[in-house]
Amino acid sequence: MACRFPGAPDISAFWRLLEAGGNAVQEGSPGSGVGRVGELFPDADVQNDACRFGAFVDDIDLFDAAFFRISPVEAELLDPQQRMMLETSWQALEDAGIGLDRIEGSRTGVYAGISNNDYRGVILGSSRTSEPSASFFAVAGTSLNTAIGRVAFVLGLEGPAMAIDTACSSSLVALNQAVTDLQRGAADLALAGGVQAILSGRLTELRGNAGMLSPDGQCKAFDSSANGFVRGEGCGIVVLKRLDEAEADGDRIWGVIRSTAVNQDGASTGLAVPNEKAQVRVTEAALSRAGILPSEVDYLEAHGTGTEVGDPIEIRAIAAAYGRGREADKPILIGSVKTNIGHLEPAAGVAGLIKTVLSMNRRVIPRHLHFRNPNPNMDWDRLPLKVTSEATDWPCNSDRPPIAGVSSFGWSGTNAHVIVEGYGEGDVPVGAPRPVAVSLPKHIADIPTEHLDPRSTRLLPLSGKSDGALRDLAGRYISWLDERNLASEDEAALADLAWTAGIGRSHFTHRRGIVFSDGASLRDGLSELSNADAKHAPHAPSKVAFLYTGQGSQWSGMGENLYRTEPVARAVLDQCDAVLREERGASLLDVMFGRAGDLSDQAWTQPAIFAIECALTALWKSVGITPSV
Repeated sequence: MACRFPGAPDISAFWRLLEAGGNAVQEGSPGSGVGRVGELFPDADVQNDACRFGAFVDDIDLFDAAFFRISPVEAELLDPQQRMMLETSWQALEDAGIGLDRIEGSRTGVYAGISNNDYRGVILGSSRTSEPSASFFAVAGTSLNTAIGRVAFVLGLEGPAMAIDTACSSSLVALNQAVTDLQRGAADLALAGGVQAILSGRLTELRGNAGMLSPDGQCKAFDSSANGFVRGEGCGIVVLKRLDEAEADGDRIWGVIRSTAVNQDGASTGLAVPNEKAQVRVTEAALSRAGILPSEVDYLEAHGTGTEVGDPIEIRAIAAAYGRGREADKPILIGSVKTNIGHLEPAAGVAGLIKTVLSMNRRVIPRHLHFRNPNPNMDWDRLPLKVTSEATDWPCNSDRPPIAGVSSFGWSGTNAHVIVEGYGEGDVPVGAPRPVAVSLPKHIADIPTEHLDPRSTRLLPLSGKSDGALRDLAGRYISWLDERNLASEDEAALADLAWTAGIGRSHFTHRRGIVFSDGASLRDGLSELSNADAKHAPHAPSKVAFLYTGQGSQWSGMGENLYRTEPVARAVLDQCDAVLREERGASLLDVMFGRAGDLSDQAWTQPAIFAIECALTALWKSVGITPSV
């Protein structure tokens, strides 16, 4: 998963915001020229007070164009929604431990909700579009379809690519399409989510005049003072894979999508008025497909925009769909991330999904803000639900994993509901290592590791497309260590760090490797790199050749350290030892390690050298290195 939300540039920052009960909504002064509100409304005489508020991402104007091989001219004409899609998709793949070399040319799909096109208006008002060389870039850079197509193009992905617009339900409808394509085999991996950027004040002003926005700039879902929503922007992306394949590949799994469902309001009271019966039906469909009883769902991440019409309809629908068979002392818990970061419109659903999955992993439901006086139009004493107005421990269920629902309703009338289930132990801190299976040749896939010694040294490979990026990366690793307060002896975490950096990352031309033995030596190496002024010349990719010498390179004890610490090498050496035992009735390993026999005897020298060659070749292969020669 990856995100760029108001007040939260990444997943860790997003959890910190939620955990602290943070509110990312900003108030500005139209006509001031200061901040995003001042930029969106250059004239102080706006028609609606609600225009003073918004939830914005930081540095939306900045973009590392060179990283994605995009020219400065094209980058200038590139909608920030496309920029955020590129950056967040890359970060989501990094979080999944999937390097670009593993998926380039693969059937990986891209599915994202995207609705608004503010940047085209900005560009059309610029003199740049009159230049013939910029015309194509202006068209491609401001089209909603190319926001998704560009991700597939830059990353070399050949699965389905779809831009989906159903208004506020867009990102969960995109998720539904991604899940469907994975289930029917149209894709093998999927990037799914949504994006929104607020770059023009006109649409905000129109919505404010229509009475949709809160005059005091807060989404106060289900509270008596709820009077509309506040607009927000951002991008969220999740990486989806079939569960059995993710388990076989040893992937870190945040959660499991049990089911998705989509339907339409049909002929409701009005085009933009929610349909209670349709909301109930889409929830029931998702529950049925998941094979889960309503009473088994612990938490619902509600749509929760905080509107006078929508809130009572949604609450009644929740009670009808999730109330059946539920004990009075076990109400379904509900909350909405919109109270923290505003309404991200086409990206709102994926923001709620990411919040829910983080909550499952932390076993804590963050506080739903602004809920002080329950809406009097709802019979709260009889409703089988409870708003999480305070941080709440996730309900403990010893017989099953945590289960939640996530809702999104579009004013287009398209409704989406997702059932998501926790995975693993659930009490593991966000980003902590989990045991993973290592992909190995079939004959050594079941290698016992219980009698191995810990490695005395490890290598952390770091790379970037520039010197500055390399130093920044070292600084981010230092922040990662600080955030987790890793002890030097935390072998599992340090092993996971080194393994993922080597196998699960793309490697660029500006490179450094840090050899470390514990957390302290790793920090020292990272600090030296992050503070270094020296230039690191880029290294062009080169071919790898393995050269193994012949007789005369042997020595008593050779390979013993490999045997003690490396499971792949041990498996190969054990195989060779078994063959020699059967042929000669003596142990090759005893001779190699100086416990018996004479290694200088050619009858043992040649098979010993050959065994070491095979063990080293298999070991390098297990970490992704195979020779050209």
